[in-house]
Amino acid sequence: MNKLLKRFVLTGCLPLLFLAAAAQEKWDLQRCIEYAWEHNISVRQADVQARIAELNLRQAELSRYPNVNFNNSTGTNFGRAVDPTSNLFVSSTLLFQQYNFNVSGLIYNWGNLRNSILATRYSTEAAGADVERNKNDIGLLVATTYLQVLLAKEQVRIAAVQVELSRARFLDTKKRVDAGLVPELNALELEAQLARDSATYVTAFTTSEQNLLTLKATLNLDAAYPFDIAEPPVHLIPVEPIASLDPEAVYQSALQTQPQQKVNELRIRALQANLKAAKAALYPSLNWFGGLGTNFANPNTKVTGFTFAGYDPITPFSPKINIGGVDYFVQSPNIDVIQGKKTFNQMWTGWGNQLNNNFRQNVGIQISVPLFAGGTARTNYQRVRYDIKNAELVKEQANQRLKNDIYQAYQAAVNALNRYQASKKSLDLSEKAYSLAQKRYDAGLLQPIELITSQNNLFRARIQAMSDQYDYVFRMKVLEFYKGLGLRL
Repeated sequence: MNKLLKRFVLTGCLPLLFLAAAAQEKWDLQRCIEYAWEHNISVRQADVQARIAELNLRQAELSRYPNVNFNNSTGTNFGRAVDPTSNLFVSSTLLFQQYNFNVSGLIYNWGNLRNSILATRYSTEAAGADVERNKNDIGLLVATTYLQVLLAKEQVRIAAVQVELSRARFLDTKKRVDAGLVPELNALELEAQLARDSATYVTAFTTSEQNLLTLKATLNLDAAYPFDIAEPPVHLIPVEPIASLDPEAVYQSALQTQPQQKVNELRIRALQANLKAAKAALYPSLNWFGGLGTNFANPNTKVTGFTFAGYDPITPFSPKINIGGVDYFVQSPNIDVIQGKKTFNQMWTGWGNQLNNNFRQNVGIQISVPLFAGGTARTNYQRVRYDIKNAELVKEQANQRLKNDIYQAYQAAVNALNRYQASKKSLDLSEKAYSLAQKRYDAGLLQPIELITSQNNLFRARIQAMSDQYDYVFRMKVLEFYKGLGLRL
């Protein structure tokens, strides 16, 4: 790295990076989680499914009430059609109108309806618990990413301190070189170390920004939105004592508090209720019904007059009567009926009388006996039984996975605590070693390369201690999450 580039990094780039971060809005973990709950697509999809389940429950509960229907039909028949008032065929345009009011309801069906409603209620509760499960999953993911951003920012600070140490040591050595107290090689070695530390800082800052973008993506937040996180000191983050997080006790608590376990239990209950409903479908059901109805019909023709067309001719078969001992043939007059078209208003003549005369009522009881329908009802009953067995296996598998996760998380937390304690001790020793190396270098008893080695050891010890501390906090937060204590920093 040439001198111009190093000068830009040290005097221009670093302050601008800090100012850019300081100008952004700070979000704490709770705000991040709440935003993710509101905007994360998986959570929103689960919420939509829960709302659909609530609609299904409302519809199922309404099925307990009688069915009530009213219908009316008004129209015109052309050509040969049945007159609904006389049930005879007529060959004319016919205006008709029908009214029907029907009501029906369930008397008894062996608990089919009751258990169907109960199954829907359990399914609705399971959908609500599934929303909580999605919220928990996204909340844990947000917390994990949040801690990664915090760690990256701490590493940026450590790298910045390292740069300042190298810069101060380089400037001091440069003055000594100018005064002829030490060889120029000492300054060149420290200048090279300063360049490496500056590159390390830029890498750490880039990693921090990438982690911040990852957090934005997890929140479903626009990548261009000015955003940064609040940075609570890691030593002030509340952590439960490891002794209070016994894995078996945490597991027993998780069985009662984790939404996934609730979802599995509720789905089994829903299937058990469905099994009772499916069994009830094998038996007869009893229903009641009743109805009211009436109708009206009127052709579009009317009689406008008559025309006398003579009498029928006399034949041997013509009827006759005897008057005073004399037979007289009876002749029938032929009369032609003259018809005309009715106006639209005239076609409604007699509407009220017809509706009154044609008014009808019905009431009764209906029994429905399932005899044979391709084995549908019995097959459905057997299918639900297998669905219950499968759901129980899913629950058992989920509980086993939960227990394994908790025990692994506990062991990881214990290991993280041990590593953190070891890295703290290593950091203390590295700080003492570097302090002695500085004093020996200032006294001219230590070569620059040895000072650089001691400084690099201190840098690595700081990074390792910080990483181990955040890893320990994260492992403990996972255990607290399983115990039902929520996510808190």
